[in-house]
Amino acid sequence: MDEIPLWVQLAVLAVLLVLSGFFAMAETAMMAANRHRLRHAAEAGHRGAQLAVSLLAKVDRLIGVILLGNTLINAAAAMITGHIALSVFGEEKWALEAGTVFVTFCLLIFSEITPKVVGATYPDWLAPRIGYILTPLLRIAYPVIWFVNLFVIALLKLLRLQPKTGHEAPRLSTEELRSLVLESGQFVQSQHRDILINLFDLEHVTVEDIMTPRGEIESIDLAAPIDEIADKLATSFHTRLPVYENEPGNIVGIVHLRRLLAGAITGEIDHELLRKDLAEPYFIPADTQVYAQLRFFRENRQRLGLVVDEYGELLGLVTIEDIVEEIVGKFTTSIPGSTAAFRWDEVGSALVDGGYSLREVNRLLGLDLPIDGPKTLNGLILEHLRDIPEIGVGLRINGVAMEIVQTENRRVKIVRIYRPEQANR
Repeated sequence: MDEIPLWVQLAVLAVLLVLSGFFAMAETAMMAANRHRLRHAAEAGHRGAQLAVSLLAKVDRLIGVILLGNTLINAAAAMITGHIALSVFGEEKWALEAGTVFVTFCLLIFSEITPKVVGATYPDWLAPRIGYILTPLLRIAYPVIWFVNLFVIALLKLLRLQPKTGHEAPRLSTEELRSLVLESGQFVQSQHRDILINLFDLEHVTVEDIMTPRGEIESIDLAAPIDEIADKLATSFHTRLPVYENEPGNIVGIVHLRRLLAGAITGEIDHELLRKDLAEPYFIPADTQVYAQLRFFRENRQRLGLVVDEYGELLGLVTIEDIVEEIVGKFTTSIPGSTAAFRWDEVGSALVDGGYSLREVNRLLGLDLPIDGPKTLNGLILEHLRDIPEIGVGLRINGVAMEIVQTENRRVKIVRIYRPEQANR
């Protein structure tokens, strides 16, 4: 090597530093790349992404070829640096020490820190392109990699360590996926993000949380006069109604209004015809998760179910529309006479129907009312006061001030809720 000009040796050293930097950058970029994004690009036909996914499927071989190339290049760089130091400074001991310090400094700056920072900053852009280079290198160096991995596998077994295969992307928990959705504001529209968040929350919601309480169910008494039944059929806002006999809890079937509407209008309906057209009631345990119930509705071809407790006592009613609204939000249409969607007014208060679920009140008004007991605002107030309150009665629950505005049939109909910070002034 003595006959090689000094500038050629310096050029070779520079090339070796660049190559060492490439392997350092490749290692960081391949490990930091988003595997979900790579797999999506690979399925779309991107050749570089396909190569990257193939390399990541065998992490031991990928790491092996990177470290093999990096080690050989660093050893060659150290050897050339020592030769350059001897050529320039002679057989001085300090020359070799200075050359070692110099090559270490160059490797640290140009071949380790800077390339790895670049690889960690742009992994998704670099990984598909690096795949074109590492794939043929792995094929060439495979015999060496295979031989080295024999010792690696033996050492791992000796240490009782089982390496994970790299063909699967890292598994994410539900909470981790939820956090990703919440942080995806610049990629996902707010309406779509809200729907995804609601889907994650369904895991903790039961049919009891979203049902229409028993006291608010519109139903028909089979023992009532036929004229009263016909009027209710003709004026109902629902297409299916529960039918009970004498006692509201004694449900005998479900009637589909479309089958009886013509008869109700013309007066050709009677109790026997009504009883004949009843469908079997579909009962749902109160602790059934909403997502599971959506699947049960589909499997049983049902759209409406009656929620019962462990003793078979009727608690309420839930429909497939209730579940859909829990996912996508309340529909813009509503039943005439019902309370519209509520929000804080300019003075920091809101009028809320007592039949609204506490979960919905908390979500729409940003409150923290307890939901581990009663499911509706009316139930919470009655449990807190242990009596039917009079109009104008004020109370405070969990720091939230309320005032009873209207009562009806032994229940709280309308409540005025004051914004907590407004009430504390």
